[in-house]
Amino acid sequence: MIIDRVEAIPYTIPMRKPLHFASGEVHEMGHVLLRVGTTDGIVGVADIPPRPYTYGETQPSVVAVIEKVFAPILVGADPLDRARVHARLHRTVGNVTAKAGVDIALWDILGKSLGVSVHRLLGGFTDSLRVSHMVGFASGPQMVAEALEYNELYGVEVFKVKVGRRPLRLDVDACRALREALGPDVELYIDANRGWTAVEAMEVLEATHDLGLTFFEEPCDAAEILGRRRLVAHSRIPIVADESASTLGDAARELTTGGASALSVKTARTGFTQSAKLLGLAEGLGIEVIMGNQIDSRVGSTASVVFGAAFEHSSRRAAELSNFLEMSDDLAATPLRIERGRMVAPSTPGVGVDIDEEKLARYRLDQRVA
Repeated sequence: MIIDRVEAIPYTIPMRKPLHFASGEVHEMGHVLLRVGTTDGIVGVADIPPRPYTYGETQPSVVAVIEKVFAPILVGADPLDRARVHARLHRTVGNVTAKAGVDIALWDILGKSLGVSVHRLLGGFTDSLRVSHMVGFASGPQMVAEALEYNELYGVEVFKVKVGRRPLRLDVDACRALREALGPDVELYIDANRGWTAVEAMEVLEATHDLGLTFFEEPCDAAEILGRRRLVAHSRIPIVADESASTLGDAARELTTGGASALSVKTARTGFTQSAKLLGLAEGLGIEVIMGNQIDSRVGSTASVVFGAAFEHSSRRAAELSNFLEMSDDLAATPLRIERGRMVAPSTPGVGVDIDEEKLARYRLDQRVA
C-alpha cells in the first residue's frame, strides 16, 4: 500500500451566526479538506482549519504547503511509515494545522486498511465524552440565552466563556449572569485568547473569585514572561496553555517554567501522534487536559472525540465539541450528535467520517475535479 495522490481542497461554509473572541472573529468556515489516497483505493480524510490570527496559516498557504512541499514527501511513501513521514514534514517550520491534517489522514488510512476504528487503535478507553460548549463575545443576556439553549437542547452542562479585549466589567458581568442563570452545578471556565495583560487577568480572577470558575485559558500573551508566571503562581485555578503550546516543545517550556498549569490539546493543531505525546507530558507532570476546539467542522470534531475518548487522561474533562452546530452546513455525511451532554466516538473503520460529495462540490473554492 503506497500513497499515490494528495488533494488539498479549500472550501467555505457560512456560519449561522458569527463567533467573536479576543483574537479574532469567524463569519464562515474557510477550511481545507485533505484527502490522501493509496494504491489500494483507500482514502484518508482530515479537515484543516487555518487560523491566521493564531498560527499565521491561511487557506492559500495550507493548500500551497501541502501541494508543493508535503505532497512530494507523501506520494510514494508507505502510510504505515508515519514516523519517517513526520520526520521529513518536521523539516518545514510552522504550518501546524497542515501537519496535523496529514497525521490524521494517515491514521484514517491505517484504520480503514485494518477495518478498525482509530478510536480503538489509539486506546479505546471510553465510548463517549462529556461536551463543553464555547460561548463567544456578546452581551450578557445573549450569552446567557445561548448557554441556556445548549443546556436545554443538548444537555450541555459545561461552558467555556470567551472573554478579553473589551472592558473587564463587561466580561465579569457576563460570567456573573451565566452563573446566576445556570446555577451552581454547571461548570464555567474562561478563555481570554491573550486579550489582557497579566495585571488585568489578575483583576478578573479577583473579581470572579466567588463564581466557581474551573480554568482560565490564555489570560495574557506568554511572551509577558514574568507577569504570566506571577499570575500562574498566585491563581487559585489552573491557567491553561492553548495557542502558547502549539507544539510539544512549546508545551514543555510553558509547563515546566511556570507559564501554565493545565493544557489544551487540539487534534486540529497536533493531529493524533503529537497530541498523544502532549497528553503523556501532561499526565506525567500531573496536570489536567482539556480537549480544545479550533472552531471545528463536524469532520474536525469527530477527530477530537475519537482521540479524547481513547485515553483516560483526556476523557476526564468535558471536551469542546459543539461548535460545528453553529455552521449552516457541513461536508460530513456521517451524523454527529450530542445527547444528554455527551458525544459518542465513532466505531466504524478509520476516523469515522464520510464526505458528502455533492456538498463538497457546492462549497469548494477551486474547480479541480475531486
